[in-house]
Amino acid sequence: MTHLTRRDFLAASAAMAASYIAGPVLANNYPSRPIRIISPYSPGGGADMVARMVAQKLTETMGWTVIVENKPGANSMIGAGAVAKGDADGYTLLITDTAHATNPAVQPKIAFDTSKDFAPITLIGSSPQLLVANPSFPANSLKEMLAFPRDRVNGSAVGTGGSGSVAHLLSEMLKLKSGIDLVHVPYKGGGAALTDAVGGQIPLVINSMPAAMPFIEQKRLKVLAIASTARNPKLPQVQTISESIPGIVGSAWYGVLAPAKTPANILQQVNESIAKVLALPDVKAKLAASYIDPLPVGPEAFSKFLTEEIARWQSVAKQANIKLD
Repeated sequence: MTHLTRRDFLAASAAMAASYIAGPVLANNYPSRPIRIISPYSPGGGADMVARMVAQKLTETMGWTVIVENKPGANSMIGAGAVAKGDADGYTLLITDTAHATNPAVQPKIAFDTSKDFAPITLIGSSPQLLVANPSFPANSLKEMLAFPRDRVNGSAVGTGGSGSVAHLLSEMLKLKSGIDLVHVPYKGGGAALTDAVGGQIPLVINSMPAAMPFIEQKRLKVLAIASTARNPKLPQVQTISESIPGIVGSAWYGVLAPAKTPANILQQVNESIAKVLALPDVKAKLAASYIDPLPVGPEAFSKFLTEEIARWQSVAKQANIKLD
């Protein structure tokens, strides 16, 4: 049996006290080295653009060294998994998007827990999904479409950027709540779906506002409805889906997560710094040009938002019996 002397006991007690103090002291010196933001997609997409904008502005305005590292694959799960297993010291962050909430609903195997393995820092912004149509489609709004005899609209194809995407789940929610038998056509990316809608290969598409707006402005597609809680000032004449079918809302959103157990004061420091970045006039202008509405909310509000998003899409996937192989 090992016996502790009084000197050993006092030394151990001092070490233990130091360990409790070390976390806050280290956090107060944060950041003392470069911060990585993991982008779980290839360069060029919406999430990657947001990550690089935030990284650049944190470097310029806060004096931090922030770099973006791309880890694409498996609909963001490879990059997210790397962050989930990373050190909880604030030096590895994740730019995340709607897939973080839809993946648990449709993916049978995920190597991490989307709720328990991450610490929310802040939302950055969101952009609503649009229901758009080829100009030859007989209805000019969702309200008109719902008023048509069912045999006139049943069987209409609706293209999305892929199975399990927020657009796909929105289309299933629309089917469930409207009773219209829409036929989901998944594409490898929303751009291809929009191109086919312009060409008349499919009549309908659900896609994000940034992707669809160029086609709308050129009058190559028309908007039937927007999946936001209120009408958008950039499309004030376009009704929301919920005006006709209450409860149908969906957006492409972006946020920042850290590994679980990252110290709360570090989370708050990053949150406050990103909020300052989002308040900059040039950042506001860049987000507005990309049809992204800034939503700088802190860890608590973002955590609540994520919980609600995950539960909502899980409910839709269960009702529509959607599971990806």
